[in-house]
Amino acid sequence: QVQLREVGGGSVQAGGSLRLSCATPAYTYRRYCLGWFRQAPGKEREAVAVIWSSAGSTYYADSVKGRFTISQNNADNTLYLQMNSLKPEDTAMYYCRAALSIPNKYGSRWENRCKPEEDWGQGTQVTVSS
Repeated sequence: QVQLREVGGGSVQAGGSLRLSCATPAYTYRRYCLGWFRQAPGKEREAVAVIWSSAGSTYYADSVKGRFTISQNNADNTLYLQMNSLKPEDTAMYYCRAALSIPNKYGSRWENRCKPEEDWGQGTQVTVSS
């Protein structure tokens, strides 16, 4: 397993923007799942945005659609999360997550589509003030 490392968290006022980045494994010629998850105090961890390379598609939580964008740079194996129009309810610890895909699996849940041998980052704090 590889320890991923997130960069780019911080404090911002509502309406502001932040960009998170994460160095991911080099899944050369393999199908993979790359995602951003978050966990706020007292709440369950939730998926924010995911790239499904097997389908060439992305998933976004309803709460961030239209405001957040997940992307990747294959040249240097970096995953990004551009967060715009931030709201106080976006305040959480944000984590990068990476795993190989399970063939012929579909849907929106990471656990259904991605192998359990996965890598996580230690998290980066995002705080949005009103």
